[in-house]
Amino acid sequence: MTLRRATSGDAAAIDRFLLGRVESSMFPLANLREHGIDGPAPRSMRFWLNEGPAGPRQVFGLTREGMAMPQMPGAAAADWRAVAAALAGRRLIGVLGEAGQVRACLAATGLTGAPTLLDHDEPAFTLDLGDLRIPARPDARLDPAAQADRALLVGWRRAYHTEVLGTPAADAEARAEQDIAGFLARGTHRILRIGAQPVAMTGFNATLPDTVQIGAVFTPPELRGRGYARLAVALHLQEARRAGVTRAVLFAASDAAAKAYRAIGFARWGSFALVLFDGAQQVAPCPA
Repeated sequence: MTLRRATSGDAAAIDRFLLGRVESSMFPLANLREHGIDGPAPRSMRFWLNEGPAGPRQVFGLTREGMAMPQMPGAAAADWRAVAAALAGRRLIGVLGEAGQVRACLAATGLTGAPTLLDHDEPAFTLDLGDLRIPARPDARLDPAAQADRALLVGWRRAYHTEVLGTPAADAEARAEQDIAGFLARGTHRILRIGAQPVAMTGFNATLPDTVQIGAVFTPPELRGRGYARLAVALHLQEARRAGVTRAVLFAASDAAAKAYRAIGFARWGSFALVLFDGAQQVAPCPA
């Protein structure tokens, strides 16, 4: 079988398909809605479709900069061979999505053993915001990140890069500066204060009108174990709920994080994988 390369006319059908699997589709959905198909932005999407009578049955996404995003439910070996054929000769910077699909994608493209900066399967959670539990902490306040000291934000994000994302120390400062500039421009991140002291950061790394995906949650090591991360996330979700958001999704980078998210109402739906290559990797051409 072969996959058909999508055009801009397929955007609505792809959107509906991904929305039906929103827990593992927030990145391609948000990119599709913000940047479209075959656009010039680094995160604009290219899609390949396996179609049935009622529309897409499987969708494979790839950003312009090379991040692969499979949404291939029920894919068989022939489907993954079709993915490898579609990607032949292309350079990938990583793969993200439901963990089983990410591992199948890596195997099909011959990139299972490629060098990586990050290669994690993480427990994935979802929450109906009607079930959100907010810890009681009268001295806590959640502020837009723009109201915090920028040097503090960059320092926290630099630490996040090296600790969580595996970014080399030589690159972490520049990446942190770039990220914080984006967070502030989009207004997507918040700082938790206890009294006057900033103690944690949280944010949304993908947003839809009714669903948000939480990311960039960070508490400095010396302040961990006090419940600040869960409180920051809960207060940010309370704010989002007031704005009409009804669902949140996230992935837990540690057992401690998973425990914190369960404490405010999140339930696990499966596993999500994020693989970032150490340098772009080319998919080998398919044998003739």
